[in-house]
Amino acid sequence: MANHSNQPVNLLREINKLSRITKAMSILFVLLVILIFLLPFIPFQQQHASAAVEQPSKEEDGQLLNSVEDFKLSPYPDTEDGKMAAYGEQLIRETYKYLGPENPKVAAFTGNRLACASCHLEAGTKAYAAPYVGLSALFPVYSGRDGKVGTLEDRINGCFERSMNGKKLPIDSREMLAMVSYIKHLSADVRIGKRIKGQGFVDLKVPDRKADLNHGQLVFQKQCVSCHQADGQGLPKVANNPKDGYVYPPLWGEDSFNDGAGMARVITAAKFIKGNMPLGVDPLEPVLSDEEAFDVAAYINSFDRPQKSNKELDYPVLSQKPRDAAYPPYADNITQEQHKYGPFNF
Repeated sequence: MANHSNQPVNLLREINKLSRITKAMSILFVLLVILIFLLPFIPFQQQHASAAVEQPSKEEDGQLLNSVEDFKLSPYPDTEDGKMAAYGEQLIRETYKYLGPENPKVAAFTGNRLACASCHLEAGTKAYAAPYVGLSALFPVYSGRDGKVGTLEDRINGCFERSMNGKKLPIDSREMLAMVSYIKHLSADVRIGKRIKGQGFVDLKVPDRKADLNHGQLVFQKQCVSCHQADGQGLPKVANNPKDGYVYPPLWGEDSFNDGAGMARVITAAKFIKGNMPLGVDPLEPVLSDEEAFDVAAYINSFDRPQKSNKELDYPVLSQKPRDAAYPPYADNITQEQHKYGPFNF
């Protein structure tokens, strides 16, 4: 009888116990929901703040390049982008081999046997020799010659049509993608939109006179003949066979840049020559004076070279045309000869 009388009491105790457990689980469940809700905010904010302290940006840490002279080529990553950049360097160094008139793999895109590195020295890594370092950080940029904002691909194709005396590469071609990848690899440590020391060419005080071709010839004979030869036709890698490119490129004639190229302008050529010739000179301690560079540039450009078609379409806004662009039309009444040889005091 005692056992039967205790059953309701025991049952009540069990019910109360289950009730307490249920309430505790409910509270824990609510706390768990709150924790799950807050977790994405509190812990990750702390982690982000910690990472910001431990891993400062390249700019904050002083790792961004301020001068091309400080550039060091980093290894290409073992990725598709890295492989494309490495191929891009090959194209820059041996353009004639991969895209020139005798290349066996693709259509010819250059009309001469120069390499991009013929002007962009050391594959575009030498300061004051129109380097590629930091170049992609500046594009897109307005081009007075084209009269529009142009891309890096547009700029590359401008070189192919002018300096390489050829034709445009398809924008989506493997070769175009490779060259762009290479230039971006060289520009990885340059702040977007910033020009750095050593880009372009050295400064040159243009003489306030017409270029002296006789003096330019003397400078050429003294400083240039040993590499570019007395006839200005350069030194092929294989004697009498330029299909494999040049050790030193021709400066005029059919295998040189055409008359629409930047180097066909006397002031531009003089800046390049002053900062880089004779080959190996320190651009900040040049061998040639401004006058010597000016005259020898004019002498080099006094010879015949390929003629680019449709040059009259350059510089839609003629007031933006450089004074030393030697082909018409012009926004002034200055003679073509003065536009070519100076004086450029107009």
